[in-house]
Amino acid sequence: MTGEVVAQFGLSPRLRQRRFALLPLRGEGSPFTDLQGRLPGDATTPADLADLISSIASVGVLQPVLVEEIDRGDGSHPAMKLAAGERRLRACRWGAVHRPDNPHFAALPAVVCPGPLSDEERRIWQLVENLARESLRPGELAAALVLDRCAVLLGKLLAGGHAVPAEVYAIDDPIARFAAMERIRGSDKTCAAPWAEVLSRLGLQLSPRKARELVRAFAEMPREVAEEMDEAKVSLHTRIRFVELRRGREQAAADIWAAVKHTGRTRLLPTALAAASADGELSAEQALEEAERVQEHADAARADKLRAKPQAQVAAVDARLVERALAALRQLLLALVQGAELGEQDRGSVALLLDQLGDVIHKGAAA
Repeated sequence: MTGEVVAQFGLSPRLRQRRFALLPLRGEGSPFTDLQGRLPGDATTPADLADLISSIASVGVLQPVLVEEIDRGDGSHPAMKLAAGERRLRACRWGAVHRPDNPHFAALPAVVCPGPLSDEERRIWQLVENLARESLRPGELAAALVLDRCAVLLGKLLAGGHAVPAEVYAIDDPIARFAAMERIRGSDKTCAAPWAEVLSRLGLQLSPRKARELVRAFAEMPREVAEEMDEAKVSLHTRIRFVELRRGREQAAADIWAAVKHTGRTRLLPTALAAASADGELSAEQALEEAERVQEHADAARADKLRAKPQAQVAAVDARLVERALAALRQLLLALVQGAELGEQDRGSVALLLDQLGDVIHKGAAA
């Protein structure tokens, strides 16, 4: 399903032109939503967005929103219509007003596509965003990246007048499909699909070098092994080591993986691969024995270090600060009990602050 949806990007002229941009949260160029018929207002209560606001404040918007750029036809700035990401937009607008010093609320990361889009194009785009928000495993992510690169390359080939036979569209394996398209491209540099362009169109925070490593490990590894490593949550770095050993000692790599898989000791895989790479005479069993020895030594050293580490001194909060905060909260509580009311925005802000304070206090107590 992922491959079919991603491949359809290359068939839409508008979707092929999508780009990554940082959009303003206010004024000209800021996005609006159909649902509200207006910009999400400052009076929107943040209580139901507390977790999202906290996350964005700490690490930023991890997944860009989707925005449709619509020409107004009067020469003015295009209208920026939100296609997906209502909660992220609201959280960022709240943060821009109430936490203006936080750089994560300075602008809204977005993937912008020229509109107007058809209902089908919008549905495909939103579906791909949902797929991108899933926690894809390395093998799945590599396949999706190659398929999207195929879509970019296909669009350029067709625009450049290159005929793409139907049998190329029918190739299931993404690596083989891309190789077939590259043969059609030949030496035509104008039709190249560089990784930087592919990643920018997807709005992924992934470097071209990392993408190349991921796809290389995927391309050189048997599909069944890639799927097994996905299930075992084997890291990309370890997969690259496996591929490197497999180039010179294919059977040794296969035997090590089979032994690790059989015993369920996947944590030994990186060290076993390193041992086998360093000593070409080691058998799979010997490599695993060496990995076990190294792991036991590392565990013992780590335990000794933890026992020897002095307890860190944690500074206490100034008692005067605590007293002033408690006094203010008591006054607020008394005013509310006596019938005073908080404004909608103040109510949301207080609720958000108390939730965050409670989380910090509970974490401190648990530690």
